[in-house]
Amino acid sequence: MERKTYRLWQPVIFHDYWQNCDTSILDDISAAWFARRASLQSNSQEYSDFLNQLKREHAIETGVIERLYDLKKGITETFIKEGFVQSYLSHGDTDISKEQLMKHLQDHLDAVNFIFDIVKENRPLSTSFIKELHHLTTQHQDFATGRNQFGEKIDIPLLKGTYKLRENNPTGKDGAVIRYCPPEQVASEMDNLVSIYNALVERGASPLIIATWFHHAFTTIHPFQDGNGRVARLLTSLIFIKFGYFPFTVLREEAKVKYIEALEEADKGKPQRLVNYFAEVQKRNIQKALNLKEVSSTSLAEMQKLFAERIDHLKQEKEEQKLKLETYRQATFDFCFEVLGRLKQNLEAQINGNAQISIYSSSFNEPTTPSYFHQEISAYAQKYSYYFNGTLPQAWLAYKIKLSQSKEYQLAIHIHHYGYGTSTLAIGALLEFEGKDISGLDFKTVPLTIPPHVIAIDDNLINKQKNIEVFLENALATALAQIISEI
Repeated sequence: MERKTYRLWQPVIFHDYWQNCDTSILDDISAAWFARRASLQSNSQEYSDFLNQLKREHAIETGVIERLYDLKKGITETFIKEGFVQSYLSHGDTDISKEQLMKHLQDHLDAVNFIFDIVKENRPLSTSFIKELHHLTTQHQDFATGRNQFGEKIDIPLLKGTYKLRENNPTGKDGAVIRYCPPEQVASEMDNLVSIYNALVERGASPLIIATWFHHAFTTIHPFQDGNGRVARLLTSLIFIKFGYFPFTVLREEAKVKYIEALEEADKGKPQRLVNYFAEVQKRNIQKALNLKEVSSTSLAEMQKLFAERIDHLKQEKEEQKLKLETYRQATFDFCFEVLGRLKQNLEAQINGNAQISIYSSSFNEPTTPSYFHQEISAYAQKYSYYFNGTLPQAWLAYKIKLSQSKEYQLAIHIHHYGYGTSTLAIGALLEFEGKDISGLDFKTVPLTIPPHVIAIDDNLINKQKNIEVFLENALATALAQIISEI
């Protein structure tokens, strides 16, 4: 019985629905990263180490999700931190020979370093470069999986750095054979892909949209016999790096639900989920980078010199910059207060007076009690692996739900600076219980699995309000779910 076949590829164009995608997940934090990027690049050994770890992570994970090899999580973390050292491997850490694993890893790492060099040299993206990248990525891969005339899987010699000569023939979920761009049209389609990419860069389109669109378009062409996913993620990384961001890495635990399924939605003309995922990957790395120290301790003389320079810079800082910071913090607090007020009214309309709801707060303009949740938010920051600078201004709001004279809960929303520097704010959430619990204690903090919402301090608070409101709604929904489970 002949198997069903369908053609995934359509001639590459840039549809309006890409331009209309929401990019706010990345936009909300980008300015904070660019405010610190130059300083980290110039002075920070922590940043240099972090970037090398990102490269190694990409090299490992791209092969895992392509099923070139498997590598256990423990040794993966060691390799990311320490480097690719064969003697670190133990029996059972991988499913291929240690020697072949190291060759694959080195190929992938060489490819990542290559794209950094290309960006540094300001070399334009071209089809010849893409072929060169494919050759480098597959240096130690000699075969690809194909099918004979009977539909049976066979190993065929891999064409390296050369477009495919026969159809790709992967199998979809329903058992049907997927057809990408026909071999005879690949060259013209790749020329078209690069041409549209250059036009998007020229007109100043969002780097997030450019990178995500390019990635999706490349995968529908599938220009090579094998290695298309690896090359697609490398080219996406190149685009992000060109615009000052980080390599694009798909983690194995995210591959199916967050990556593959989002690509399949984009195949149907619905790319927002894919854009969101690409944004989340960049945001995750930005948040890590914001928690890196700008300088690394060396000699006392060098530290004294840098300290003097920093003090002098602070002295010369313009008063209007300080005012902008203060204004932005307070405006963020005011908007949170406004949203919680609306949420309070909505809940009161449904509970028929069976509970009392109130909101207490301490704003940035009230310096007397901002540290009320200091200990709790310090633990919260530690849980989510970021630096909380308690010496900088902070504010909080408490959404209290009183169930009886002896039992009440409060959702604490805490606004504070995130990481090193003053360019980023975090909005955190935790739930507290007041009353006699089973242990006889009068007070406890109830864990909530809500990571902080992180935003850059810039001129764009209005554009960030939608995501702030979503965060607050999710925080209240999670808190209510916890309360419901306890009453």
